[in-house]
Amino acid sequence: MLTQPIIDPIAFSLGPISVHWYGIMYLIGFGCAYWLGTQRSKTPYSPVTAEQMGDLIYYAAIGVILGGRLGYILFYDLSHYLSTPLDILKVWRGGMSFHGGFLGVLAAMAWYARHLGRSFFQLTDFIAPLVPLGLLAGRIGNFINGELWGRETDMAWGMVFHHPAAGDVVRHPSQLYEAGLEGLVLFLLLWIYSRKPRPIMAVSAVFLMGYGAFRSFVEFFRTPDEIFRSGEEQLGFIAFDWLTMGQLLSIPMIIIGGGLFYIAHKKQPIK
Repeated sequence: MLTQPIIDPIAFSLGPISVHWYGIMYLIGFGCAYWLGTQRSKTPYSPVTAEQMGDLIYYAAIGVILGGRLGYILFYDLSHYLSTPLDILKVWRGGMSFHGGFLGVLAAMAWYARHLGRSFFQLTDFIAPLVPLGLLAGRIGNFINGELWGRETDMAWGMVFHHPAAGDVVRHPSQLYEAGLEGLVLFLLLWIYSRKPRPIMAVSAVFLMGYGAFRSFVEFFRTPDEIFRSGEEQLGFIAFDWLTMGQLLSIPMIIIGGGLFYIAHKKQPIK
């Protein structure tokens, strides 16, 4: 049995301003995306130049933050925010959704692709391999915060989390599972696959299938998304006593990704 390391979520303070590790992980994620994108922009088939990477990351960051926040509100706790709408602004309390951030990035890329005179899938194929290391950093941030812990287990690497709502029980460190699969493994898969020209939509399709499959798998080890307000548990399983919101949102990614992969290889020319 392991115990979650005690790490102060606040990395450091500058007067009245506290800088949290979770925010630093976002910066690390965007920094990795910028550096990797600059490397990818040097390939002859890149739709983006190195000089355009700053703008691309800027618009992607806006999509992640706005989409992630709105996605959390809509997918996980809509009734609360309808009753207390001012809480929408209290971002320091947490509440971000990957799937919302993903949709936000897609919207931002659709706008930026039009601005560049490129197709939407040219741009999403370009940015897909840049995303997983940001996911890895974000899951490490979740682990530092002691949130999104796993279900109970008797495995040797099970861990006791310090959050009061987690209870004094041994749980899967599911944040680390997600960091490894959605982050490192998905990055290696996409980076290797995209090293040579692929049909338009193919890289985007591999991202959708890979993330959807890894997230759906880890959900079987992760405690269903539960929101505790004044001791009241909300959300939990969506259906069948096993289907979680994360799986409900990820399964369409696998289906759509499979369809795009088929179309890419049957209908589309090589980039």
